[in-house]
Amino acid sequence: MTEPIWIALISLAGTLLGTFGGILTSGKLTAYRIEQLEKRVDKHNSLIERTYQLETRVQLHDARFQAVDHRIAALHNKTTFNSKKEDSYES
Repeated sequence: MTEPIWIALISLAGTLLGTFGGILTSGKLTAYRIEQLEKRVDKHNSLIERTYQLETRVQLHDARFQAVDHRIAALHNKTTFNSKKEDSYES
């Protein structure tokens, strides 16, 4: 074979190695970035789940506080009513 053919074959081999090396490196980088994004999405989803649980607990506590407020108001009204009733008996 002549010298220009050898140079062309060596150039072809170098080009193929460089191209496939670049493709593999790019694929690895893409896989790494996707993995990092998946980790961030998992953290975000965990935060959303925890926020939902907290909102549920807050709603439960709000309902309990309303019930307690109603009970206190009822006791206060009962006490006020009884004291007015006692005042009318004393008069």
